[in-house]
Amino acid sequence: MTDTPHKHDVILAALNALLDQERQALLDGNLEAIGPMLEQKTALISGLDDATPDEAENIRPLQLKLRRNQELFDQALAGIRNVANRLGDMRQVRRSMDVYDAKGNRASIGGDGAGSFEKRA
Repeated sequence: MTDTPHKHDVILAALNALLDQERQALLDGNLEAIGPMLEQKTALISGLDDATPDEAENIRPLQLKLRRNQELFDQALAGIRNVANRLGDMRQVRRSMDVYDAKGNRASIGGDGAGSFEKRA
């Protein structure tokens, strides 16, 4: 039979290394690497299901890393949403643009859909 505390030490070390890799992937913007890491993280965390209250002190630093990585992930998602919104706004401008006349009445100017920008010096 395996020694449970030793097993947990191995799991905690692997989870610690994985959380560091996940953090680096988030900082680098390598979001494609996050999916497989999530599966590994879930498997490692489930291996701690039989941890005793005495082992809680060993788990606390990992909880801090998990929270830190979650905040980074939330920020990455917010950035992606901002980009998606900006692209949607740009698409809308290509289709039509709302303008206001001198009296404050709104009018739409239809676009041709070609959507090219010209930079002039």
